[in-house]
Amino acid sequence: QVQLVESGGGLVQAGGSLRLSCAASGRTFSNTAMGWFRQAPGKEREFVARINWSGGSGSYADSVKGRFTISADNAKNTVYLQMNSLKPEDTAVYYCAADVASLRYWGKGTLVTVSS
Repeated sequence: QVQLVESGGGLVQAGGSLRLSCAASGRTFSNTAMGWFRQAPGKEREFVARINWSGGSGSYADSVKGRFTISADNAKNTVYLQMNSLKPEDTAVYYCAADVASLRYWGKGTLVTVSS
């Protein structure tokens, strides 16, 4: 019912910025929650940020708080992750996720590499 496609990943130097996009298609609802997760090589997938379509401020993992900002464009069914002051430890595959009607949908991921 829901398809998610991430884009915007790439190679960036430490201290730089990058913006990820997640385009959602299919049925979504006002209570749908959108989020970003990431998985670095040899590590478990971890939560990064989340936001609701209904609005409000985002929630963030402590590791990215103050550096990353999540936002949503309801008209475009798209969520964004603005990443500033990037660090080498931010290197990971970033996945978009949507919680819809008690189901979680995942995108295929986009790779972010931060060089030191």
